[in-house]
Amino acid sequence: MKSRLKGYLMLLPAGIFFLAFVIAPLFYTFYLSFFDWNMIKVNKKFVGLDNYIELFKRPIFSKILVNTFLYIIILLVINFLAAYVLAFVLSIVLKKYKNFYRAAFFLPSLISLVIGSVLYTWILNPVSGPVAIILKHFGVYMPIWSKTQGLVIVVISIITSWKAFGYNFIVILGGISGIDESIIEAAKLDGASNFKLFKDIALPASSATGIYIFIMTIVQGLQFVFTPIKVITQGGPSYGSSSLIYHSYHEAFILYKTGVSSALSMITMIIFAILLVLEFKFVEENIYYEN
Repeated sequence: MKSRLKGYLMLLPAGIFFLAFVIAPLFYTFYLSFFDWNMIKVNKKFVGLDNYIELFKRPIFSKILVNTFLYIIILLVINFLAAYVLAFVLSIVLKKYKNFYRAAFFLPSLISLVIGSVLYTWILNPVSGPVAIILKHFGVYMPIWSKTQGLVIVVISIITSWKAFGYNFIVILGGISGIDESIIEAAKLDGASNFKLFKDIALPASSATGIYIFIMTIVQGLQFVFTPIKVITQGGPSYGSSSLIYHSYHEAFILYKTGVSSALSMITMIIFAILLVLEFKFVEENIYYEN
């Protein structure tokens, strides 16, 4: 009994923190989603489900929803798939300069994304940026990507990946490096190609690590993408780069529609929950755990 009580006491500080900064704000956001309030008036006007109905009636909402899923797809390709392949190459294929590559890929994750956004704004300036100047020598002119629908999402995803890629790469590298060397060597003696090694050994054996990175890429990636949107485009052009998380901020702190923002936050949370349930239902059951 004493040991159990001691365990609860040790969990208490984290529990209080979780209750105060996660559970309480979540319920308050849910509460505000049923009111019309601008954070200035003393009284809130109860409107029921009107905030939710207003969101679904807006053509902008479907556009922002599509933008968000495009961000998820691009971030998964770069920060999950590409990170997996690169970690496999560095762990099993390459034999030299491993420490250099680890440091080089991980370094951007230590740099502020605000600084990275400003840096990429200069590098990718379509008129005077280094990339534009180099392309001009080949007769190619950069489009104004921050004002181009579709392209702006790709560029912002790349900027976000510059920050998130290093952490994902290092974690996956650790998972692949933990595979028993004898299994790899036996497969090579049997004439297995690098593709076979990746598909049939590295991917299944490190799947527990992979699923963690898969989830983190979706959740954390969409949190990271807020910064370059805020610094560079502010959701433009015509909401072409806005995401669910950024638009929630936009509704609350730019338009002062707290109720609509809260409703959008709840919808975003439900979408994340659905994605996680689908992931656990169709992916988690195929995960390999060594122990």
